[in-house]
Amino acid sequence: MKRLLPFLAALIATPAAAQLPQLSDADLTAYAAKTYDKAAMMEQHVTLGVHNGVAVVADFPCSDVCPDYTTRIIHYAIGPGPACTAAGGVSVVRMVPYSIAEVEKEFCVPKVVAGAR
Repeated sequence: MKRLLPFLAALIATPAAAQLPQLSDADLTAYAAKTYDKAAMMEQHVTLGVHNGVAVVADFPCSDVCPDYTTRIIHYAIGPGPACTAAGGVSVVRMVPYSIAEVEKEFCVPKVVAGAR
């Protein structure tokens, strides 16, 4: 039960999770393959839906030369670690724009898009 607490807390903290669309592997793969407008999406946080019972979000951080350096990070709305593994995700390190550089940050990513950038 102790290992499930972070996972359960993430589900409870997900706003209106029951009302979000259910996402398939194909939905996530298609979204990850789509191009996006870096200027329009810069600094946005988008809840895409629910996959494997967990909310999936896309963050579009940018720093320094924006919107050119806007990047997209698709991930579960839970942190890396045991809760991530229990949800069927994988912990992945992504480079996130920060100031005039980039920093490594670990995310819980659906397996199906773990290799997508």
